Amino acid sequence: MSQRDNRKVVEYQKLVSQMTPNSRMLQGCVRAFWVGGLICCLGQAITMLGESLNLTIATTPMFTSSVLIFLGTTLTGIGVYDRIGKYAGAGSIVPITGFANSIAAPAIEFRREGLVMGVGAKLFQLAGPVLVYGISSSVVVGIFYWMIRKWIV
Repeated sequence: MSQRDNRKVVEYQKLVSQMTPNSRMLQGCVRAFWVGGLICCLGQAITMLGESLNLTIATTPMFTSSVLIFLGTTLTGIGVYDRIGKYAGAGSIVPITGFANSIAAPAIEFRREGLVMGVGAKLFQLAGPVLVYGISSSVVVGIFYWMIRKWIV
């Protein structure tokens, strides 16, 4: 490498260091920890509510997951979850509400393109086929289970 090329590399590295924002890793870790912990405490409170409603051991976790997914999706829809994500970083992504946000956000963003090409296509493209398929199939199986129980019992 020539001396001229070395000077360009040094100039480029100086420019990059000037433009790169300072890392506030400790602050980010603390925010992620307390917001993620708060979401998990909310989940525990919902679980305790389910137990006080005399839900069974099998249905209490489903109740908790459903309520947390509903809250995450609703907060995404009204624009609150994005602000939480900017503040807390990974603390808002790790719990189940982050998964709900990752599914709802693309659908909301591309709803102008229609139900099929906007909402439907972006759900599968951005949120991941595994999450969408798992949630969709669980709803379908739940409906079939309810219908069969309704007709048999």
